Amino acid sequence: MTAEQVALLPGAGGPPRATVNKIIPFSCVDGPGNRTAVFLQGCNFDCRYCHNPETIQTCVHCGACVPYCKPGALSIMAGRVQYDIKKCVLCDECFHHCPHGSSPRTREMTPAQVMDEVRRNLPFIRGVTVSGGECTRWRDFLVGFLTLAKAEGLGTLLDSNGSHDFSADSELIAVTDGVMLDVKAWTPEDHVRVTGWDNALVRKNLRWLAEQHKLPEVRTVIVPELFDCEQTVRNVCEVLWETGNLNTRYKIICYRPMGVREVYKGLKSPEQAELQRLAGIARGYGLTDVVII
Repeated sequence: MTAEQVALLPGAGGPPRATVNKIIPFSCVDGPGNRTAVFLQGCNFDCRYCHNPETIQTCVHCGACVPYCKPGALSIMAGRVQYDIKKCVLCDECFHHCPHGSSPRTREMTPAQVMDEVRRNLPFIRGVTVSGGECTRWRDFLVGFLTLAKAEGLGTLLDSNGSHDFSADSELIAVTDGVMLDVKAWTPEDHVRVTGWDNALVRKNLRWLAEQHKLPEVRTVIVPELFDCEQTVRNVCEVLWETGNLNTRYKIICYRPMGVREVYKGLKSPEQAELQRLAGIARGYGLTDVVII
């Protein structure tokens, strides 16, 4: 956790806060049904194929982006970049010109403030999903926000890279209906190549969440030249089979270069035949909900 994040936690001057990248009022791709999706800023992984690299780092308030904001949604005040969401036209020029791989289009929000925005979407949603970045970097905020969502009768899901030990966090799990887990690669060597991090905790979370029946979805982005995709798919399926979670949705995701940092755009997208082959392997384990996207 960064010093900036620590400063926003309870005991440091108020309720827990998180840096919110965006809130999508209605989403049908971030879990079952119509949901509000909340995206938090900052990620501990550095995936080579990240399609939203502007969510990895937090803004350092250098101001380099401000001159490129034609609508005037960005300004500098007291040495910090200020963002006016009402003026923003989502042209993306700010993070395209950010030298730190971040975005100034963020807001520091409490659980109550985010819940106020979610309530505007009632009764047209069945739940909320918190994603990122990596949402569990804002663990205390999550507990507060999901508690409020539960009180409204909403379902609660997290979209996570699996770097948080869910088995050791009963308070968070108690207000979380499930975790949609990214399994980037299976072996530690491959996972380091993809993300820069070891994956022992990811594999632990995969099995533990499956055993608790809190694993509605697993995702793997297929980049054949970057890691052993078949080995990853097989090992994920073995865990789901062993734990009796054959109804867990497994999304086999085609790598596409859109939004990826220039230095990694040389990675090649897999052929549809390869995606179909991997999906067939998953179905061969008995999985009933295998999706290629």
